[in-house]
Amino acid sequence: MLRAGAGVAVRLAASPCLGSSSGAVACGKRGYTSGQESLKQTPLYDFHRHHGGKMVAFAGWSLPVQYTKSHLESHLHTRQHCSLFDVSHMLQTKVFGKDRVKFMESLVVGDIAELKPNQGTLSLFTNEKGGIMDDLIVTSTSEEHLYVVSNAGCMDKDFALMENKAKEMKAAGCDVSLEVSENALLALQGPAMAQVLQAGVTDDLAKLPFMSSVMTSVFGVQGCRVTRCGYTGEDGVEISVPASKAVELAEMLLRDPAVWLAGLAARDSLRLEAGLCLYGNDIDENTTPVEASLTWTLGKRRRAAMDFPGASVILSQIKEKPKKKRVGLTSTGPPIRQHMHIFSPEDKAIGEVTSGCPSPCLQKNIAMGYVESAYSKLSTALTVEVRKKSCPGVVTKMPFVPTHYYTVK
Repeated sequence: MLRAGAGVAVRLAASPCLGSSSGAVACGKRGYTSGQESLKQTPLYDFHRHHGGKMVAFAGWSLPVQYTKSHLESHLHTRQHCSLFDVSHMLQTKVFGKDRVKFMESLVVGDIAELKPNQGTLSLFTNEKGGIMDDLIVTSTSEEHLYVVSNAGCMDKDFALMENKAKEMKAAGCDVSLEVSENALLALQGPAMAQVLQAGVTDDLAKLPFMSSVMTSVFGVQGCRVTRCGYTGEDGVEISVPASKAVELAEMLLRDPAVWLAGLAARDSLRLEAGLCLYGNDIDENTTPVEASLTWTLGKRRRAAMDFPGASVILSQIKEKPKKKRVGLTSTGPPIRQHMHIFSPEDKAIGEVTSGCPSPCLQKNIAMGYVESAYSKLSTALTVEVRKKSCPGVVTKMPFVPTHYYTVK
C-alpha cells in the first residue's frame, strides 16, 4: 500500500498502502517471477490474459506486470488520462459489532472514533516496539461496520492479528466480529477518472472527496463500494465489486478510450513518484511511524491517551527525534535501487536505499531510503554506491511529482 502517502494518504493499498516491481521498472521489492505454479488468481485472471497481460508472481498471486503497452507509455497515460488496475489481491475485511471502533483502535494508531459515516483514513498496525506491521485504510461505513483494506503480502499476518484480538475481546464480553470480503477490487486512477466514472454512477462525484466512499451501482453493477483513494498520487477511486461482476465492470470501463489497463510496473513507479511507501521495502516491523515520516497518521487523541501498541516508543521518538529518517533522493548517473548504500559527504555509511527507479515524468533518478537523522535535511548532498562507484545525490522533498487528491471545492 502505503496506498497512500498518500499524504500519503492512501493504499494503497497502496500505497496502501500505501499497496506495493518488475524487471521492466525495477522499482520497489523485486518480488516478481514468471513461475505461475500454486499462485492465487484474482477473478480477472483470464481477463488479463485475454488483454495481453504479462502475468508474474507477486505476493503469492498471479498478476499482470504490464500489458501490450510499454511501462513508460502506461505510466504516462495514467498521469495524463487514467488507467485501470486490478488490486483484488488486497485483503478486504469488514468489522461488525458495537465495539468495532474500540477493537480497531486497540490495533492501529489512528483516531477511528472521529471518522464520519463513509469517511476513511490511512492508518498503521503497530507492534509493542513501535514497528509498523502493515499500513491499511479504515473506513467507517454508513452500514454500521468498518471496511478495512490492507496489503496482500501481509494478508495472513493481518487477519491473524485481527482474529486473535477479536477472540480476546469477545472473551471479555465485547461485541465484535470479522468477515473477509470475497469482492474483487479495481482501481481507476488518473485525471480523467471522474469524467469516465460519472457516466456510470448516479452519485455526484464532485461531492465525494478524497478518502470518502459510497455504496452505489456502477454501470449497472449493483453492490459496489466506491472509495476515492489510490496509490498513484492522482485523483482516483478503488471499486470493491462482487467478484462475479468484476470482468463485466472492467470491460465497461475499458469502453472509454481514456482508460487503459495498467499493471504492477506502472503502479510501482507511479507510487514512488508520489512518495508513497511500499510495505516490506520502505516500511516494516523494524521501522516506526516517526522514522518513516508517517507521524501524521497518529491521532491527536490517541497520542494523549497513549493507548495504541508501541505508544511509549513512538511518542518518545517524537520528543527526542529518531536516529534515522525516511527521505527522498534524486541522483544523476545510473539508477539507484533497493539495498544500495548511502554515504555522507565525509564518505561515512549513513543509510540504505529502500526503493528507486528512473522517474518517467521527471526524466531523472528518484529513490527513497533511510539515513541518519543528522543527514535528513532537504538539499543535503549525499552519495550512493552504484556498482562500486559513487554517484552524487541530494535529499529531495517528496512527493517528487505533485499529487492531485480531490477535495470538495
